[in-house]
Amino acid sequence: MLTLCLLLPLGAGAESKAPPPDPTRDPVMISAGFLSGHPDLRYRLLGMERRKQEKLQEALKFFQRAAFYADKPSQGMVAEMLWNGQGAVQDRAAAYAWMDLAAERGYVGFLGLREQYWEQLSEEERKRALEVGQDLYARYGDAAAQPRIAQALRRERLRMTGSRTGFTGNLQIFVPSPGGGTTIDGSKFYDKRYWDPKQYQQWHDSIWAKPRIGRVSVGEVETVKEEAPAVKTRVPATAPQQQAVEPETPDEMPKLQPATP
Repeated sequence: MLTLCLLLPLGAGAESKAPPPDPTRDPVMISAGFLSGHPDLRYRLLGMERRKQEKLQEALKFFQRAAFYADKPSQGMVAEMLWNGQGAVQDRAAAYAWMDLAAERGYVGFLGLREQYWEQLSEEERKRALEVGQDLYARYGDAAAQPRIAQALRRERLRMTGSRTGFTGNLQIFVPSPGGGTTIDGSKFYDKRYWDPKQYQQWHDSIWAKPRIGRVSVGEVETVKEEAPAVKTRVPATAPQQQAVEPETPDEMPKLQPATP
């Protein structure tokens, strides 16, 4: 049995310009409503919280909803949970299809895990995996999911800045708290790399292209091989369903907490 993949990056790929800090680790950013415009990050965090609480069925649903907004780490988490029978009946064929989807952009860690899955599938499972994969790509592939996250980013940024868009560096965002509250500079909250769809994609790529993804087994950590397999995808091409129904999830309470390493 493959062990669970830690899908929080331990290092970012080399970039000429360093990526901005991870907003999911900043409690002030979360309190300021940052996640309202980032359903991919919000539902991934909810999935991670439920997983820590061992509410695995709920965790799986939240990861699937994050996956609906093109979140590759969440797609990888769905794959690992299905492979190990966590939160659902074990389904190795579907697990492969989800990991193939997670590897769609060529992220090395997911590619390596995908190939490990493929090697362990029977011929019957491989055939079914490709059939399942077509349905997944239609709903969750980038051709269908990236326009969704792009729309969410643009809509929320416009709602929060209105006519002040372009002058966000002069904004001060007040975040109330029991102790009185604090403020965030607009230049941090509205960094274009968080809100412009193209730059947002580049930010994700800078983190996930070649992460050091650890795998844990009874306290021991090993590193997944970083050599990218030549196969881009084995799943036949399928038309995207941009208007697909968003997956349902349980109630989001309690309040979200920042991500931890």
